[in-house]
Amino acid sequence: MATQRLILFNKPYQVFCQFTDPAGRVTLADYIPIPDLYPAGRLDLDSEGLVVLTNAGWLQHLITHPRHKLPKTYWVQVEGTPSWQVLRQLAQGVQLRDGLTQPAQVRWIDPPPVWPRNPPIRERRYIPTTWIAVTITEGRNRQVRRMTAAVGHPTLRLIRQAIGPWHLGSLQPGEWLEVPCPHDQQDFLRLVERHKPG
Repeated sequence: MATQRLILFNKPYQVFCQFTDPAGRVTLADYIPIPDLYPAGRLDLDSEGLVVLTNAGWLQHLITHPRHKLPKTYWVQVEGTPSWQVLRQLAQGVQLRDGLTQPAQVRWIDPPPVWPRNPPIRERRYIPTTWIAVTITEGRNRQVRRMTAAVGHPTLRLIRQAIGPWHLGSLQPGEWLEVPCPHDQQDFLRLVERHKPG
């Protein structure tokens, strides 16, 4: 039986979050030389940050299953300066085409100490930008981008900082780190419980 492995990867901008791509785009295989790994959840082409990968199918399923509601935290650079009323609206729920979003944790943050994006974001001379931290427990397609757009503050840059107990840490774009893999479902649930926010 193969050794169960768990990898944390900082996905760069414009990297396709799979190991193969018929369109010939840059993929995970260009960075991670380990066979039989699968991402536990995806990150859009135009988003950056933490991707968790494993060769344990049971673990991949647990990480992505909505029943466990693993919190995912994003650092989000938005256009404009959202008011506290806007942040409260994001936290309480935003009406999207596919329904009302579940409650989230949202707060202003100082610009995080992150790498410059290549290419840089589009900035407009007279419109400021603001960084917020958004923690959600859902996994709708492009959810955070749609939420900020719905309240009038389009996302310019999105970096996933954490998934459940796993964090980006000091990983730079394209870097990966192997961390201890839970032994079984009970071990996974204990790990998640220990690292619950608050």
